[in-house]
Amino acid sequence: MTADLFATPSPAGEHIVLPGADLLYYPDCFAGAEADALFQALADGIPWQQGSITVYGKAHREPRLSAWYGDPGCSYTYSGLRHEPLPWTPLLAGIKARVEALAGDVRFNSVLANLYRNGADSVGWHSDDEPELGPAPVIASVTFGQPRPFQLRHRSDKALRYALVLPHGSLLLMRGQTQRHWQHQIPKSARPLAPRINLTFRVVRG
Repeated sequence: MTADLFATPSPAGEHIVLPGADLLYYPDCFAGAEADALFQALADGIPWQQGSITVYGKAHREPRLSAWYGDPGCSYTYSGLRHEPLPWTPLLAGIKARVEALAGDVRFNSVLANLYRNGADSVGWHSDDEPELGPAPVIASVTFGQPRPFQLRHRSDKALRYALVLPHGSLLLMRGQTQRHWQHQIPKSARPLAPRINLTFRVVRG
């Protein structure tokens, strides 16, 4: 399974033009039976946990399950919590290799895995702009499973918005000053939705 990840031809990417953002979108990075198999392997193989976040001094359970993987020493802090990485699995390393082949000279050293169990699971407005990610982070977001709307809004002009539905097997690269100028979210849905797995590959700097 992992070896097959390196044999698939690179798909064509699409630039998404937004003010102050650099987005490259691959709707078919992983396709068909390969994407199906990867979803199931990730769902079964990751030790999913429900973490807590601190909002205005109060702890709340995150509305999704997650796990943090990476190179030794690639700890990551967000919402007041420090996460120590689990070691890379062959499956995640293979997915990372495919993503890096499309990301140019970027070498990711960590990944945050999120499992959205249904429409009630979500992530609110935020930017991936923590200090350890550097001033112009490259974030590679891979989606498996249920397509969900990925919404963006400009940080200083909230009326400036963009949304796209990220399909099963897709890759969205966010580069340059995207995190400085834009926020993003996966909203809740009242509709019954199947599970979605999202992998966001990052470069944590020491």
